[in-house]
Amino acid sequence: MQIRILDRYILREVFFSAIFGICAFSAVFIGSGTLFKIARYITDYGASFSSVVKIFIYGLPGIIMWTFPMSMLLATLLTFGRLSSSSEITAMKSCGISFGRIAAPAIFLGFVFSICAILFNEHVVPWANSAGNDVFYYEIEGNTEMKSQEHIIVKEIMNEKIQRLVYAREYRAGDETLQGVTMQEFNDMGKVTHVENATFAEWKNNQWIMHEGMIYDISDDERTHTMRFHKQILPVKASPRQIVREQKKPEELTMKELKAQIAIMKTQYVNTAKLETELYQRITVPMASLIFALIGVPLGLQPTRTSSSMGFAMSVIIIFAYYSIMTLSNALARGEVIEPFFAVWIPNIIGLICGAVLIRRASR
Repeated sequence: MQIRILDRYILREVFFSAIFGICAFSAVFIGSGTLFKIARYITDYGASFSSVVKIFIYGLPGIIMWTFPMSMLLATLLTFGRLSSSSEITAMKSCGISFGRIAAPAIFLGFVFSICAILFNEHVVPWANSAGNDVFYYEIEGNTEMKSQEHIIVKEIMNEKIQRLVYAREYRAGDETLQGVTMQEFNDMGKVTHVENATFAEWKNNQWIMHEGMIYDISDDERTHTMRFHKQILPVKASPRQIVREQKKPEELTMKELKAQIAIMKTQYVNTAKLETELYQRITVPMASLIFALIGVPLGLQPTRTSSSMGFAMSVIIIFAYYSIMTLSNALARGEVIEPFFAVWIPNIIGLICGAVLIRRASR
């Protein structure tokens, strides 16, 4: 019974400190970035009040997601620093409660925060980013013309099965053409049965016309019949405007959508290091909440961490170190120096090792 009361006590203290941390760090990000961006929208584009409010609201999820790990670090530093300075940790140990048992509620909450951050990052942040970009592009910037884009993907799905897939290396807005076009058609089993490649496709007379290409018909026994063509109609009804509006930036995609886009681009031998880095970070960044809990608990017990100001200062130093390593590992991943999957885990692995060492020392 005493252990359960102790668990609830520590959980409550860490949880409310973490909520304070989310609010505090979000306020810092908003004051140092979002407000300046909104001011620029007002001065440069004459953005309306309603548009500015939308940008602010849609930008909050992306900011909050980054504060989950930071808030957990601050919460553990503050909570265990206070418990240590008031000799409550000493009292708990004198009752025969081990350090590991004392730290367990905070570490468990760090794990819960990590899972919540992953779900939040998957179901809320991409939607908010997409909505925010739409507000900027169509309401604030007022751009009615389509812009050139790379890696265009158009899918036709029926009964939750993909029927046709079109990939273009680039859309050029100036002449309304798709460059480096590949179209694949699938049977009910999801197997490719027909492929058409073209140097480019142009939008003419409300239809896409492919030029200088090759047709591949693949039979059930995997024999391929080929035929060249000079002109061929691309069976896609969507106009350039519709196609461009359907394209999403990496930060607007869910993990499922990122995986699908990576698979498509790999079939076209396109470098996917940037997208793979984005995909794996959807897990590694939220998992930092657990890593920071492992680091914050033993550090909070240090005698020099007795004040809130010292706890906040220590959290800022650790956060700066973590995100500096993360930035470096991102550069290595995107530059294909290290495989993205391994590169993005480097900060968490270093943090896990540091946390294990600190906990072991504190247990003694």
